[in-house]
Amino acid sequence: MGKFKLFIENFLVYGLGSVISRLVPLIMVPIVTFIMPNTDYFGISDMSNTAVHFGSAIAIMGMYDAMYRMFFENEDENYKKSVCSTALLFTVFTSLVVFLLMIVFKEFIAQVFFKDRQYAYVVYVSAMATLVGTTNSIISAPTRMQNNRKVFLITNTVSPLISYLISIPLLMTGHYVIALPIAAVISGVTMETAFGIMNRKWFNPKLYDKKLLKQLLMIAVPLLPNFLIYWVFNSCDRVMITNIIGLGAVGVYSVGSKFGHMSQLIYAAFAGGWQYYAFYTMKENNQVESNSKIFEYLGVISFAATGFICAWSFELIKLLFKPDYHNGFIVAPYLFLAPLLQMLFQVAANQFLIVKKTWHNMFILSTGAALNVAINYILIPVLGIEGAAIATLVGYAVSDIICVLVLCRMKLMVVSKRFLIASVSMTCFIVAWRVLFCDKIIIGTIYAIVLTLFLSLLYKDDIRLLIKGIMRKKHNKV
Repeated sequence: MGKFKLFIENFLVYGLGSVISRLVPLIMVPIVTFIMPNTDYFGISDMSNTAVHFGSAIAIMGMYDAMYRMFFENEDENYKKSVCSTALLFTVFTSLVVFLLMIVFKEFIAQVFFKDRQYAYVVYVSAMATLVGTTNSIISAPTRMQNNRKVFLITNTVSPLISYLISIPLLMTGHYVIALPIAAVISGVTMETAFGIMNRKWFNPKLYDKKLLKQLLMIAVPLLPNFLIYWVFNSCDRVMITNIIGLGAVGVYSVGSKFGHMSQLIYAAFAGGWQYYAFYTMKENNQVESNSKIFEYLGVISFAATGFICAWSFELIKLLFKPDYHNGFIVAPYLFLAPLLQMLFQVAANQFLIVKKTWHNMFILSTGAALNVAINYILIPVLGIEGAAIATLVGYAVSDIICVLVLCRMKLMVVSKRFLIASVSMTCFIVAWRVLFCDKIIIGTIYAIVLTLFLSLLYKDDIRLLIKGIMRKKHNKV
């Protein structure tokens, strides 16, 4: 029960921090869109984030995950400091290179991401956000690697508050284009300064090690294509919508995706606690069985949660947003489940990282990403923003299926028949929702309850064991 307790504690604590950091934006999005005169401005802000994500994927070059993996390779503190210091110096260099490239090619980037070179000045802000974000990810890493959960809770509360305390006054004074991007940069600098002070003992330029850098790059370089592929999954659809339909459609899509991305609360909780748990337990004898069970449990939770998002998305978006954004409800369920399928992929694909065979991730993800782009080209002209959402979901689903099949063949994963039944049930539910009750909250809720009860029945023995474990723990305390 010790390992399970470790995972649950991390999941819940990091979940609380992630709920706070993402709940503030979810609350603020209706306010922000209400202040903005039309959907184009929200689309511009979203495309600025898209450009930042692209630049960050290149600048970080997989170094965060490599640093995390190498940190747990040796218990010697000087070794750990050397890992952190080497990773930071390398990331500072790559971040500066990407920053300068974004400035030099600002007009080209503006044309691709905003469909208009007049927004080249927004690229300046995006470049700064990229520089701050990538270096901050390394500087803040020791906090998570030491499992310092209290600090995580505090910083995830403060960061979004700072961002919106800055952006709302800017919006109120008519700076619709740069309000959100500028606020993100200032908030990022504030957090980076705070983490720099807290984690300063882990970073020392004198501890830079060329040999260690080679080891880090051996893990990191194969991961770089993965992060670029993740960008294709999560952001390329916005670029395509911008160029096929327009920035206004991106604004509507972004609202639907932000609502759908409430699943990021689950995903971020998982990501925050998962890496520490995964590498802490990677040498256990029953690691494959434990990892496989976590994959299934998270999958079933994701399916049940998606059922209710399908039922409620129409009425909630209608309640929270101006009529201009109401059509965004149709993408919410697809984009709610997509990050959760990404989460499942990372649970499974972590097995490749543990055995240091990270190239498998790239080939599997690239297949899903290529399918995603192809479906986007076919469906966006036909179904509009819904086509883009479907493409994202299908791409991740295919990646998950291939990954699981490969890992099972390598004997690094085991998947039960009941999970296959659960997956088929979820697929049937989504089809039924879209065809029969996408805008009917009562019928949708009834079907979601039925789906949840069915999934609970499939895993009734596991639920019973969990309840017994909790009751036993309470009894022992008494």
